[in-house]
Amino acid sequence: MCGIVGAIAHRDVIPLLLTGLQRLEYRGYDSAGVAVRSADGALRRFRSLGKVAALKGLVEQSDVTGELGIAHTRWATHGVPAERNAHPHVSGVRVAVVHNGIIENHVALRDQLIAKGYVFTSETDTEVIAHLMADKLESGVDLLTAVVEAAAELDGAYALAAASPEDANRIIVTRAGSPLVIGIGEGENFIASDVTALLSETSRFVFLEEGDVAEVRRDGITIFDAQGATVERPLKVSRLAGGSIEKGPYAHYMLKEIYEQPGVIAETLEGRIHHGRLLEASFGHETSALLDRTRHVQIIACGTSYHAGLVARYWLEEIGIPCSVEVASEYRYRRVVVPEGSLLLTISQSGETADTLAALRGSKGYIGSLTVCNVPESSLVRESDVCFMTRAGTEIGVASTKAFTTQLVALRLLMIALARRKGLTVAQEAAMVNELHGLPRQVEVVLNLDDAIQIMAEHFSDKQNALFLGRGPFYPVAMEGALKLKEISYIHAEAYPAGELKHGPLALVDESMPVVCALPDDPLLEKVLSNLQEVRARGGELFLFSDQKIKIQLDRFQSLTLSDIFPGTAPIVYSIPMQLLAYHVAVIKGTDVDQPRNLAKSVTVE
Repeated sequence: MCGIVGAIAHRDVIPLLLTGLQRLEYRGYDSAGVAVRSADGALRRFRSLGKVAALKGLVEQSDVTGELGIAHTRWATHGVPAERNAHPHVSGVRVAVVHNGIIENHVALRDQLIAKGYVFTSETDTEVIAHLMADKLESGVDLLTAVVEAAAELDGAYALAAASPEDANRIIVTRAGSPLVIGIGEGENFIASDVTALLSETSRFVFLEEGDVAEVRRDGITIFDAQGATVERPLKVSRLAGGSIEKGPYAHYMLKEIYEQPGVIAETLEGRIHHGRLLEASFGHETSALLDRTRHVQIIACGTSYHAGLVARYWLEEIGIPCSVEVASEYRYRRVVVPEGSLLLTISQSGETADTLAALRGSKGYIGSLTVCNVPESSLVRESDVCFMTRAGTEIGVASTKAFTTQLVALRLLMIALARRKGLTVAQEAAMVNELHGLPRQVEVVLNLDDAIQIMAEHFSDKQNALFLGRGPFYPVAMEGALKLKEISYIHAEAYPAGELKHGPLALVDESMPVVCALPDDPLLEKVLSNLQEVRARGGELFLFSDQKIKIQLDRFQSLTLSDIFPGTAPIVYSIPMQLLAYHVAVIKGTDVDQPRNLAKSVTVE
């Protein structure tokens, strides 16, 4: 969601602040702003609605430079998208603040500050923080103390950074519930909500923990924990590369990331399978003991990661492991009965998904926690007992593609590890591992259907609704396909189990309703074909992705054949054409593919 960038250096920091904001554009936002302590010691602020490019143009029209500054991209929560609500927020000329998260007691604090004479110019909860800090400064304390005392009065989640023109030598930051990282340079230091923003400047990072407050200077940093004691946090060297967030020859990040899937799937498998065997030690030394005790798996996730969990439930229950899957935002607010021997499995691309993280933090009664995640420095990874890293690399497009398929690969490997404990034979394991070994090549073959899928997509150009069908593990694949289409093309799309058509959805089917379905050659094939006959009898047009062995005797349909698909990994392979279909429909409709309206890449607020 919102993005924070800050820097203190012996050079003009405005260009790197703007570059950092541009690198965070993938998170989703509606406005942007920057505030610097200018060369004459004044606080100068620039804000604009829309893209960072608009802010950049505004700044370039001025002659302002500064060696200390903070910047922000905002995704509206309190207050409509408008320049007055954009960050940084200031209180007079004393302090500027940028903030990610939600302050739940902002109304009460606003009333108190108004009674003291502070004037509010926005509807945001963040402006409350700026005035609260200014009020502390007015009492005579320094900026560090003002931040600490103000934070003590805040209820909710936040990562925030404060700068004052009266303090030329430091930026003060703190976090509780939202991520914040410090980038370590040579004679200069940086802050951000995401390492991606700083990869052009440094690969060395310090990750703040819950309740930490940090003083960021040119020559170093000092970190205080929630109790006010000085602490050391480990220095991490990021494995992400700056070039991984460039589009290269592709028109959109989403298309690039779709085409990266053979490589990132192979990378996720690297070092984890060998000579027909799963190398369980590659999961980490604590994992085996945890899996030995696992009798039930509770999966918690949101969005696309939730769909990955639904596929995994089919896989786990095939081997006799009971599995429950729940949306994190629902799970965290209800009384939960935890079966004996339950493993809590969280899934998240970013590792900062607010509801999933809250579910982990509030969980009780589990034998342990395991996360499947793509960001090694994330909160979920740091706070889980065991982590299984996907290796998708930075995913910029809001509509997840390569993160989803690598999650499925990781979950398939986890299933094999648990299957060993349920009597999996060496021959059965070898067959499963060989399917995974052949997966990158199968995805490459499917990507060759891109031109044909682009032609198929033209039939959706005037559609307002679409229906996706599937059975078994292909029902969550249909859910993911519908999500992709609605996210980026703004076509209302819903997914149903094919067997549920007669229980309501069939009433929607007419000649204007496209119906998309995956048709793998599995035991449910004939039943799905019967369901599709019901669609055709009502005039619906079918768009099918099928196995080459299937002979379809239907009229008014379009079908593309996926060759030589292994049954165990078929849900992964069938996800690819759904991604391409959504992409090409969005391009035809002219929407913003990588940054669809109203959506954010990393949902770090509730």
